[in-house]
Amino acid sequence: MEFNLTYLDSTFSGLKTGEGPDLLICFHGFGESASHFRCMEAGLGNIFTIVALDMPFHGKTVWNEGRPMEKQDLAALTEKILERTGKQTFSLLGYSMGGRLSLCIVEQMADRVRHLILAAPDGLKNNPWHMFATRTILGNRIFSYNTRNPALFFRLLTFWRRSGLLNESVYKFALHRMDRLEKRQLVYNVWTIMRRMLPRKKLCKRRMAQAGIDTLLIFGKYDRVIPPVIGENFADGSFPCRLLVLDKGHQLITEQLGFIIRNNISIS
Repeated sequence: MEFNLTYLDSTFSGLKTGEGPDLLICFHGFGESASHFRCMEAGLGNIFTIVALDMPFHGKTVWNEGRPMEKQDLAALTEKILERTGKQTFSLLGYSMGGRLSLCIVEQMADRVRHLILAAPDGLKNNPWHMFATRTILGNRIFSYNTRNPALFFRLLTFWRRSGLLNESVYKFALHRMDRLEKRQLVYNVWTIMRRMLPRKKLCKRRMAQAGIDTLLIFGKYDRVIPPVIGENFADGSFPCRLLVLDKGHQLITEQLGFIIRNNISIS
């Protein structure tokens, strides 16, 4: 079932599926949408009520606040979902960009989170280019200019690849994301509006340990964008965590993943 959620002057579109007693809130990757989680119903729909939201510039969500989205906005949206579904606790599933958002919620609401499932998650390692492009005035101006005039960016990409500073998979990934104006504009808009969504990893680990959150990290063996080693470094034993490496690349959201998750979380 598709739905709309009003928040301040904005409207978030979303998807609700499954009939399970526990609540699973899902956050999608860049350029995707809430509908990507529909396939989770087969494996998880009888243990979770699954709710996914479209983030700004994705799906039919309209962000009208005239400012970047803040961590407090995410927490408030989560509270609205809890209110709507009549739940007091919830679990999180974050894929790629959605992993970063899930960790931001853990920072603020860890005591109400039962399971944390991160699939090829962004946010476990700081990206200096992202920080420069979104958190500094100079970087944002260069980012904006490059969106409209990408020739230098493409030359740099080619130079970095030839110099061995960029592997072939990341090169192709970046080229695919930036090869047309509308794609570059989406990257600029999303990175800029979501620039405050930077989880504090040490704080997250501490709160995950204190709350005893059942955590599952899932990576693709052939993922060169967010490789498994990032998860291995994050899962340092300071909080309850299992790490799975699947025989896949970066794209992990499939019907099969729902069953994999079901078999690797503690259901009570």
